Amino acid sequence: MKVLVITTQSSTDLRLIPDNSIDYVFVDPPFGRNLQYSELNQIWEAWLRIRTQRMHEAVMDSSCKKGVLEYSHIMRKVFSELCRVLKPGHWMSIAFHNSSNAVWMGIQEALLSAGFVVADVRTLDKERQSYKQIRQGTVKQDLVISAYRPNDGLEERFQIESATEEGVWDFVRSHLKQLPVFVSSDGHGEVIAERQNYLLFDRMVAFHVQRGVSVPLSAAEFYAGLEQRFPTRDGMYFLPNQAADYDKKRMTVRAILQLQIFVSDEASAIQWLKQQLTKKPQTAGELNPQFMQEIGAWQKNERLLELDELLEQNYLRYDGKGEMPSQIHSYLSTNFKELRNLSKDNESLRSKAKDRWYVPDPNKASDLEKLRERTLLHEFSEYRESKQKRLKVFRFEAVRAGFKKAWQERDYTTIITVAGKIPENILQEDPKLLMWYDQALTRKGEE
Repeated sequence: MKVLVITTQSSTDLRLIPDNSIDYVFVDPPFGRNLQYSELNQIWEAWLRIRTQRMHEAVMDSSCKKGVLEYSHIMRKVFSELCRVLKPGHWMSIAFHNSSNAVWMGIQEALLSAGFVVADVRTLDKERQSYKQIRQGTVKQDLVISAYRPNDGLEERFQIESATEEGVWDFVRSHLKQLPVFVSSDGHGEVIAERQNYLLFDRMVAFHVQRGVSVPLSAAEFYAGLEQRFPTRDGMYFLPNQAADYDKKRMTVRAILQLQIFVSDEASAIQWLKQQLTKKPQTAGELNPQFMQEIGAWQKNERLLELDELLEQNYLRYDGKGEMPSQIHSYLSTNFKELRNLSKDNESLRSKAKDRWYVPDPNKASDLEKLRERTLLHEFSEYRESKQKRLKVFRFEAVRAGFKKAWQERDYTTIITVAGKIPENILQEDPKLLMWYDQALTRKGEE
């Protein structure tokens, strides 16, 4: 029997709704500072003789001294209650609309802190625009975030397996099970971003951090483990039964549309380079003109790295000696008729392969990551010891690496101290930095 209940209670306190009782949640939360609801309702409130408690309203309001962090904390209380009443393994959809990256990151951080796992983010084309969208030229489309509450089996197992490799792969299997298997549009398949290795790593890290648990694997170890445990298709990872289903649906479309990467910082530059080198191992000279075209939107606070530095710290170059990497051999023998059917030690082939950069095999990338991490942590120590009150230009990846290391060592003071040197808007708009900082504040308060 279905029961319809209409209530008027604060969404930060849903005590009238039992635990694990709701099958699905759709929520359309306030969009930061876009609308000041209580102020707009003054006439009706005066007529009804009811006043909104503005200090507890989930909006950004300068008159109440509520900024992004305060808004995010209120939304965390809301999402925590929704997570409590939602049945394990079930879904919530959040319609959201804001042009501010800081507000967008605040909503995502609130979701993760409440216990949800984000599985997909898409645009919602409502066809008809609102009055505000038409008159003020605001963002035209809403976003729809799909998130789920992990099932009780995973949470219970994680309490036993936490900080172990098995806990990592248990989460990944559970997460892959929740993600869509195939998405198509206009006769083309789409790359599902959440199934790519770097986003799977981010979700795994967030799952551990939000539960106060150390992350047992480095990125290179995680990527190698993915290759060993899960079948890959078009750069995405699947459970075995999902891969078979994907193969069938893949045959119904003309091609897979490549995910477009906008280069704005070091992390996106690394992903862009991986995309280019996976398709075609290239020399630095071949890459440079393309790279220079892509970095026009580089963030002003992020230190701009030279192409050579990015390549040396993240990828490998064949020097023309020894055995040729299979990635380069496969590309050359496939795309150049005169080089087909030649052995890897052929001089013509080696000459063509010399100085080409390529994506290392995940199983051999660990040493490269250790070298990169040492460099990043050295830079982070400079930021930590710096006498500057504010870091105007810095390397985001160095701060992320330093925050992660400090978290593993339960050194919350270092995270909070360095975060205080980062411009507030940068901290609020970077999901990883915000996650480490927010959790450090929480854990420091619990000590």
